[in-house]
Parts: sequence; structure tokens; C-alpha cells
Amino acid sequence: MRFPRLRTCVALILCMLCSLSTAAQSPSPLQSRRKALNDLLAEQWEYRLRTSPLFASYLGDKRWNDKLDDFSQEAIDKDLQETRKFLTRFEATDTSGFPEQEALNKALMVRDLKMQVEGARFKEWEMPVDQQNGIQVFLPQLVNVLSFQSVKDYEDYVSRLKQIPILLDQTTIQMRNGMNDKLMPPRFLLEKVLDQCNALAAKEAGKSPFAQPFFTFSKTISESDQKRLRDAGLAVIRDSVLPAYARFTTFVRDEYVPKGRTEPGISSLPNGEAYYTFLVKQSTTTNLAPEEIHQIGLAQVKEIEGRMLAVAHQLGYKDLKSFKAAVANDPKLHGQSGQQILDLYRKYIGQMYAKLPDLFNRLPKAKLEVLPIEEFRENGAPGAQYQSPAQDGSRPGHVMVNTGEFTKRSLLDIEATSYHEGVPGHHMQMAIAQEMPDLPPFRQNEFLTAYVEGWALYSERLGKEVGFFQDPYSYYGLLSADMLRAVRLVVDTGIHYKHWTRQQVVDFFHEHSGEDEVSVQSETDRYIAGPAQALGYKIGQMEILKLREYAKDQLGDKFNLRAFHDEVLAGGALPLDALENRVHEWVAKQRAPSTGSTLAPTPPSTGRPNRTQRPINAKIGNW
Repeated sequence: MRFPRLRTCVALILCMLCSLSTAAQSPSPLQSRRKALNDLLAEQWEYRLRTSPLFASYLGDKRWNDKLDDFSQEAIDKDLQETRKFLTRFEATDTSGFPEQEALNKALMVRDLKMQVEGARFKEWEMPVDQQNGIQVFLPQLVNVLSFQSVKDYEDYVSRLKQIPILLDQTTIQMRNGMNDKLMPPRFLLEKVLDQCNALAAKEAGKSPFAQPFFTFSKTISESDQKRLRDAGLAVIRDSVLPAYARFTTFVRDEYVPKGRTEPGISSLPNGEAYYTFLVKQSTTTNLAPEEIHQIGLAQVKEIEGRMLAVAHQLGYKDLKSFKAAVANDPKLHGQSGQQILDLYRKYIGQMYAKLPDLFNRLPKAKLEVLPIEEFRENGAPGAQYQSPAQDGSRPGHVMVNTGEFTKRSLLDIEATSYHEGVPGHHMQMAIAQEMPDLPPFRQNEFLTAYVEGWALYSERLGKEVGFFQDPYSYYGLLSADMLRAVRLVVDTGIHYKHWTRQQVVDFFHEHSGEDEVSVQSETDRYIAGPAQALGYKIGQMEILKLREYAKDQLGDKFNLRAFHDEVLAGGALPLDALENRVHEWVAKQRAPSTGSTLAPTPPSTGRPNRTQRPINAKIGNW
């Protein structure tokens, strides 16, 4: 009689255990919400790569290596629609109770998407080319970005070559739309675009930059496949690519250049003042007004000028004017050859690599190479640029150096530029961000001008801290580099906010900077072509210096420079307010064990917009 009761009890116990096990296996509401956010981040990232095959290739993702981006109006409109949908879904995600960094992931993504939606009203896609950016120069640079190791790599590349005429035609349509909407770059800059297009369209197929991969095959590819792929590639270049560039060149020459605007400032465009205000917020990730930035620039110029004068006095000159004249006329302080300039970059980057353990605990795994900028785009390109490594490790980081007109290029600022573009500047920051496993991909590859360029400018000074810049001329070069970024605050706002002429910018450069003439002209045209981009450097550097002083003041003897640098870099590129929050919270944690007190952490802010990365233009880190 007792056995049935026993069986009933056992059954009840088993049932209870099963229920407890099921409850333990079922995710909590918090876990479900965290997973939902991570899944949404992954979905949005996959969408971004799928709709921008060029950006995916830049990161080393080969899944869409046989496709180019779609620049049609239909694709642009659809992308904006999808962006709004993603924004709605992210904003609806409840992150209460989330770990701090996961909540920040949402805040930063919402910020990115809001900026894309807000910026759409200015139709940036209708002004897609200038002397430094645009499909006309980016497509030939693909050969330095793509990996050519297998037959499929080449077959994918040939497929892309076949699609170039479509992309150039789509770009032409957008440029015509810009003509109708009076959204036009300055005419004198478009004449440089015409020179670039002519240089590419006039090449023989075998000598075109597009043909380079067909003469540098991997040994793993058979000779028969090499011949087949070379013949196919050269035929497409000859029959499709070059004729498409010739048509594009004709359009630029006959229709586009004559309609270029005459005023250099963006305020001359329809809704131009609002557009510049938007771009200032985008570049600086702050709410600083153009007038505030202009005044900050004037103050910085005055302060740096005092230090430059001290160097001139040290070298026996009574004033900066006579010292600058002596530097400008001394051939020993200018380039003797393009190879000499490349060698100097490699020397300075090499010596800094040996000092990195003094400044950082975490070092990047990705390697770094110094390469010359392609000849067809030397005219109009900056002195140096950085290309980040492929995230899959298939391509190292590149410092691209402009060796054109080398006799007119000063050697004094090369050391500072090496640290800016290479290490401990862009390569440290970009490569480490890519290698942070706890960051979602969009944060590993985020680009925010104030943070990215602010870090690189801050890094130039680190050379002085580890014992470099001992020669007064070299130190003057460091100060000149800092002065350049201060001048940018003045002249960029001068052009686009105060309606300065181009000559006023050139005159201000000559009065206050030590830049050589070719750099003065190139820099002036750069600011006209890319309003507000140059503002992020100095604003970001000043914020990082301020945070370093704050950490030193709060921590005293406990302050560790390597740990500070690691903390600044570990979160990827951040808006400046989010970086401030991160450093303050880090300082509070450092203080807690010894004092028992903490500083009240500030929640992540979403009040300052950021600059979103333009997928089709993967070049970053302009000097």
C-alpha cells in the first residue's frame, strides 16, 4: 500500500527538479535583452558590410569581393530608409541593468544612426568628388587594399573591373543632380579632379594602376592561370575601364568644371551655414560654435608662436620671420629625393617602435609599412596618410607618403608626422581597436575625427617624452606641426564661417606657420574641399591632454602613464564626452582601494553627435 505513495512522491520530486532545471536553463529577462541588443548590433553590422562591399574588402572580409557599392539614388534612398528602421529598433532597446560597456554600445550606435539621418538633408552624395576624395581616386587605390593570393581573388577583381563603368555612370548622375541643386565644389578644385581623371584615362592598359596585380602574381598560381587572368584583366581595363574613365573625364571637363562654384566657403551653398554647423559637430563631437573654435585657434596660435620664437632665439635669430626665411632658403632642410623622404619616415617609425614599451602595456599585433602615395594622385594629396590594416590580418597598416615635388618639401616636420601617422599615433589606435575582442565590430572600426586625429596629434608629443626631438631644428618641426593644427582652427572657420577668401588663408599661413609653400597650397585647398574635418585634431588633442592632467592630479604617485594610455585606447574611438566619462571612471577605480572613496561616475551621454565613416572612402588619418 505504501509503494504507490512512494512512487507519487518520487514523481513529484522529479517534476520539481525538472522545473528547477528548466528555470535555470531559461534566460532571465535581462539576459534576453542583452542578447537581443547583441543580435541587433550583429544584424546592423552585417547589413553595413553587405551594402558596402568596398568597406568589407577594406576590412579583409572577402564575401562580396566580386561586387562594388551601389551609388544609385534608389540604393541611397533605401539605405536611408533602413537606417531609420535600425534607429527605431535601437532606441526601443531597454538597456537598464546592462553592464556599462553594453549600454554604451547602444548609445554610440544610436548616435551614429542619428547623425546619418540628420546629415541626409544636406545630400552630401551629390558632391561626391574633390581633389582628395571620390571614386575617381579611390578605385585605383584598391590594388593596395585587396589581397591577391588565389585565383578567386583575381576572378573577383576582374568582376569588379567590369562594374566600374556602372559606378562611374552612377557617380555622374549624382554629380548632375548636384548641379541642378547648386551643390557644387569650387571650380579651381574641380580642375585638379580633371587632372587626376586625365592621368588615369590616358594610361595604356598595361601601365594603368588597375593592371598592377596582373604583373605581381603569387607563386601559388599556375602559369596558365596567370596568363588567363592577365589577358582577361587587361582586356577589361582596355575595353571597359579606360573608356569609362574617358567618358567621365569628358563630363567633368565639359559639364562639371564650368559649373563649379566661385566662392571657397561652404556657406555659399544652399543651406550652407546649417551644413557647416552640422559638420563642426560631426568633426569635433562637441557643441562648440564656429566662433568659439576660431577664438580657441587664435589663442593656441599665440601660445605656440611663443615657443617657436624661443627656438629661433636659441639658434641665433632675432625673430621668427628671419628664422623662417633662413629655413625656407636652406636646401639641406628640404628633400633631396623621394627615397630620402621615405627613408626618414621608416627611420623615425623604427626608432619609436623600440620605445613603445615605455608608453604602453598593450601593443598592436598588426605590422606597419611605409609606402609612397600613388603618382597619379600626388598633386592634391596631403604629405602623408594612414591606411589601417585589414582586420583579418591579411594586410598590414600603411603610412602613405607623398614624395612629389620633394625639393619643395621641408624635412623638419617629417619626424612629427611619422609619429602621428605611424606609431604611437594612428597605427597604435586603429590596430589596437581592431584587436579588442570585447568591442563589437562597429566600435572596433569606428572613426571619429576628434578622437582619432586628436590621439594622433597628442602622440607627436610623446616623441619628446621618450627622448627624441633633441635637435633644435627637429623640435621646431614638432612645434610647427602643432602650429599647423592650431592654424586649422582659425582658417577653417575663417573660410566657411567668416567668409574669408582663399588668399586670406594663404596669408595667415605665411604669417604664423612654418609650412613650406607646397604644403600651404595643399592644406588650403584641403580645408576648402573638406569643411570642418581639420577642426577635430586640435580639439581632440586638447581634450586628451586635459584628461591626462586630471588623472595625474587625482592619482598623484599612483598615476601610471602606460595604464592611462591603455585605458584611452581600450574603448575604441569615442566621442569626447564619452572619453571623458571613461577616464573619470577609471580614475575613480584607481583611487578606490587606497582611499575608500570613489568619484561619482557620469552616465554615458548622447548629447554630442559624431562623424560617421564614409564606407566608400577608406583612407583615413590625413596629416
